[in-house]
Amino acid sequence: MKIKIGLLCIMMLAGVIMANAQGGGQGGGGMRRTPEERSKRIVDTLTTLFKLDQDHQTQATTLFVEYYKSMTSLGQGASPEDRQKLTGDRDDKLKKVLSNDQFKKFKDEIEPAMRQRRQGGGGNN
Repeated sequence: MKIKIGLLCIMMLAGVIMANAQGGGQGGGGMRRTPEERSKRIVDTLTTLFKLDQDHQTQATTLFVEYYKSMTSLGQGASPEDRQKLTGDRDDKLKKVLSNDQFKKFKDEIEPAMRQRRQGGGGNN
Protein backbone atom coordinates (compact mmCIF):
# COMPACT_ATOMS: atom_id res chain seq x y z
CA MET A 1 0.00 0.00 0.00
CA LYS A 2 2.83 2.41 0.89
CA ILE A 3 4.42 1.73 -2.51
CA LYS A 4 1.20 2.64 -4.34
CA ILE A 5 0.84 5.91 -2.42
CA GLY A 6 4.51 6.72 -3.06
CA LEU A 7 4.15 6.05 -6.79
CA LEU A 8 1.00 8.17 -6.92
CA CYS A 9 2.83 11.08 -5.25
CA ILE A 10 5.75 10.76 -7.67
CA MET A 11 3.39 10.72 -10.67
CA MET A 12 1.54 13.80 -9.40
CA LEU A 13 4.81 15.63 -8.82
CA ALA A 14 5.98 14.72 -12.33
CA GLY A 15 2.69 16.04 -13.75
CA VAL A 16 3.09 19.37 -11.95
CA ILE A 17 6.67 19.70 -13.17
CA MET A 18 5.66 18.98 -16.77
CA ALA A 19 2.78 21.48 -16.62
CA ASN A 20 5.11 24.21 -15.34
CA ALA A 21 7.69 23.41 -17.99
CA GLN A 22 5.05 23.99 -20.67
CA GLY A 23 4.11 27.46 -19.50
CA GLY A 24 1.93 26.54 -16.57
CA GLY A 25 -1.30 26.95 -18.53
CA GLN A 26 -1.11 30.72 -18.11
CA GLY A 27 -2.11 31.43 -21.69
CA GLY A 28 0.47 33.09 -23.90
CA GLY A 29 3.02 30.32 -23.38
CA GLY A 30 5.02 31.66 -20.47
CA MET A 31 7.14 34.80 -20.35
CA ARG A 32 6.32 37.82 -22.47
CA ARG A 33 8.87 39.05 -24.93
CA THR A 34 10.60 42.37 -24.37
CA PRO A 35 9.87 45.26 -26.74
CA GLU A 36 13.30 44.67 -28.31
CA GLU A 37 12.60 40.97 -28.89
CA ARG A 38 9.17 41.70 -30.35
CA SER A 39 10.63 44.41 -32.59
CA LYS A 40 13.40 42.13 -33.83
CA ARG A 41 10.86 39.48 -34.76
CA ILE A 42 8.69 41.86 -36.77
CA VAL A 43 11.63 43.62 -38.44
CA ASP A 44 13.08 40.22 -39.41
CA THR A 45 9.74 39.39 -41.03
CA LEU A 46 9.60 42.74 -42.84
CA THR A 47 13.21 42.33 -44.00
CA THR A 48 12.53 38.86 -45.35
CA LEU A 49 9.36 39.89 -47.18
CA PHE A 50 10.37 43.34 -48.38
CA LYS A 51 14.18 43.05 -48.64
CA LEU A 52 14.72 46.07 -46.38
CA ASP A 53 18.18 47.61 -46.48
CA GLN A 54 20.14 48.27 -43.27
CA ASP A 55 18.93 51.86 -42.95
CA HIS A 56 15.27 50.86 -43.23
CA GLN A 57 15.82 47.98 -40.79
CA THR A 58 17.28 50.42 -38.25
CA GLN A 59 14.40 52.87 -38.71
CA ALA A 60 11.81 50.10 -38.40
CA THR A 61 13.49 48.65 -35.31
CA THR A 62 13.55 52.05 -33.61
CA LEU A 63 9.90 52.78 -34.31
CA PHE A 64 8.70 49.31 -33.23
CA VAL A 65 10.74 49.42 -30.00
CA GLU A 66 9.22 52.83 -29.21
CA TYR A 67 5.75 51.52 -30.08
CA TYR A 68 6.01 48.38 -27.93
CA LYS A 69 7.52 50.29 -25.00
CA SER A 70 4.67 52.81 -25.19
CA MET A 71 2.08 50.03 -25.35
CA THR A 72 3.68 48.31 -22.37
CA SER A 73 3.71 51.52 -20.35
CA LEU A 74 -0.02 52.01 -21.05
CA GLY A 75 -0.72 48.73 -19.32
CA GLN A 76 -3.77 46.49 -19.38
CA GLY A 77 -6.22 49.19 -18.34
CA ALA A 78 -5.54 51.50 -21.28
CA SER A 79 -8.47 52.72 -23.32
CA PRO A 80 -8.90 51.55 -26.90
CA GLU A 81 -8.52 55.17 -27.98
CA ASP A 82 -5.07 55.39 -26.38
CA ARG A 83 -3.98 52.19 -28.10
CA GLN A 84 -5.38 53.36 -31.44
CA LYS A 85 -3.50 56.65 -31.13
CA LEU A 86 -0.20 54.83 -30.54
CA THR A 87 -0.90 52.49 -33.45
CA GLY A 88 -1.76 55.47 -35.68
CA ASP A 89 1.48 57.20 -34.72
CA ARG A 90 3.40 53.99 -35.45
CA ASP A 91 1.69 53.66 -38.82
CA ASP A 92 2.52 57.26 -39.77
CA LYS A 93 6.20 56.58 -39.06
CA LEU A 94 6.11 53.19 -40.80
CA LYS A 95 4.72 54.80 -43.97
CA LYS A 96 7.98 56.73 -44.19
CA VAL A 97 9.99 53.49 -44.07
CA LEU A 98 7.90 51.26 -46.36
CA SER A 99 6.54 51.87 -49.83
CA ASN A 100 2.76 52.21 -50.24
CA ASP A 101 2.45 48.60 -51.47
CA GLN A 102 4.61 47.30 -48.62
CA PHE A 103 2.62 49.24 -46.03
CA LYS A 104 -0.65 47.93 -47.46
CA LYS A 105 0.64 44.36 -47.26
CA PHE A 106 1.79 44.99 -43.68
CA LYS A 107 -1.68 46.25 -42.67
CA ASP A 108 -3.62 43.60 -44.61
CA GLU A 109 -1.53 40.50 -43.90
CA ILE A 110 1.30 40.91 -41.39
CA GLU A 111 -0.39 42.96 -38.67
CA PRO A 112 -3.48 40.66 -38.48
CA ALA A 113 -1.15 37.65 -38.17
CA MET A 114 0.71 39.41 -35.33
CA ARG A 115 -2.56 40.12 -33.57
CA GLN A 116 -3.71 36.52 -33.97
CA ARG A 117 -0.41 35.18 -32.60
CA ARG A 118 -0.56 37.57 -29.64
CA GLN A 119 -4.09 36.41 -28.80
CA GLY A 120 -2.99 32.78 -28.89
CA GLY A 121 -4.67 31.80 -32.16
CA GLY A 122 -1.51 30.53 -33.79
CA GLY A 123 -3.22 30.27 -37.17
CA ASN A 124 -4.79 26.87 -36.51
CA ASN A 125 -8.38 28.09 -36.66
